[in-house]
Amino acid sequence: MKFLIIIPAHNEEEFIFSCLDSLQKQSFQDFECVVVNDGSTDKTQEIVEHFISQNLKFKIYNLKLSSHEPGAKVVQTFYKGLNEIGLKDFDVICKFDADIIFPENYLDKINKIYEQNQKAGMVSGLVYIEKNGEWIFENLSSKNHVRGPIKSYRKHCFEDMNGIRAVLGWDNIDVMLAKMHNWEVITIKDLLVKHLRPTAFKYKNQKAKKLGEYFYNIGLNFPLMLISSAKSSFKNKSFSEFLITVKSFLSQKNERVLSKNEIKYIRDLRWKQMLKNIRN
Repeated sequence: MKFLIIIPAHNEEEFIFSCLDSLQKQSFQDFECVVVNDGSTDKTQEIVEHFISQNLKFKIYNLKLSSHEPGAKVVQTFYKGLNEIGLKDFDVICKFDADIIFPENYLDKINKIYEQNQKAGMVSGLVYIEKNGEWIFENLSSKNHVRGPIKSYRKHCFEDMNGIRAVLGWDNIDVMLAKMHNWEVITIKDLLVKHLRPTAFKYKNQKAKKLGEYFYNIGLNFPLMLISSAKSSFKNKSFSEFLITVKSFLSQKNERVLSKNEIKYIRDLRWKQMLKNIRN
């Protein structure tokens, strides 16, 4: 199978070489890699251009700086690269972050899953971060979840989902839409990647507000939002978070990017998950 790897990048001079070098050293080499440089003001462009001068599998597209929107921006940057290259020559599409170091067998293991399981729609390893000199699992989601920094999609799954959506929460929406179209979402538990920078570290103080936006984007109705908000705030022992999340949800005015059928599927899925948790 042939892979297309797209790496959105903005001011990644500290990490981008290590990421590209780890891809260049892959045992599986049937891939092309495109770095989409979103108006970096540091040495990102210089580092990538020097790297690709010696590695023909790698390309760079330089863009003017776009406005910064958590979730939306990275998807928009990804699509600018995808639109330049196109899908027709590839079997697997990857959206990788610029601050990841991949083990040398990463693409090989991913490729084998796609070849052996024709229902595999999304596949990844697991994301680890360094803490006190030790690499530990970045515990932001289940080990069964394909994380945003290391997404890969079978082309037919990507097309069935109508691609990924340029909104906050895109990396959860895509998993639900893949399942909606009867694709399997697979993580390889012993395939570990190093994440050099914690996820969304810039937005930790806006978590409750962003959660309300996320609940809106995935199509939750008011009762589902209230239950989900209460569950999150109870976990964090913060009633103020609950109020912020609800206020954020109610303030959303943009048209949702999901279709009526997609919203119905996600709402039904959330209710089923809640009922299952109650029974257990």
